[in-house]
Amino acid sequence: MRYWLGVVSAEHVRLGVELGIAQVHHGRRPGLARMAAGDGLVYYSPKEQLGGSVPSRRFTAIGRVSDDEIWQADEGDFRPYRRRAEWAPGHPVPIATLQERLVLTRAPNWGHALRRGLLPLDEADFHLIAQAMTGSAARSA
Repeated sequence: MRYWLGVVSAEHVRLGVELGIAQVHHGRRPGLARMAAGDGLVYYSPKEQLGGSVPSRRFTAIGRVSDDEIWQADEGDFRPYRRRAEWAPGHPVPIATLQERLVLTRAPNWGHALRRGLLPLDEADFHLIAQAMTGSAARSA
């Protein structure tokens, strides 16, 4: 089991949670192919909307990859790759409230890594974020 941090706008995270899906890298397949069923996934949203100026800077969803199937959705001109995900009930948490305790934010220029859109997440970070978002142990996430 591995843990992942996806960087996605809050608006897109809300849609993905509603649909029960995971999507990263603007719908490209390679990031999804790195994941496996049971892997933990946390979304961090730097902005409320893609290309927008309203900051979010929050962890916005936490859950698990449901299975190993990757499929391509058809939305007309947009054909993103997706996977099923089970999202835990919880609330968004500002990264600032956890920043001092996360392995993710220890490097001096940690924000640059977020530009990759999907990165491995330390297991301890996953559990810390899960606790903050859901108020319970990460097993429920």
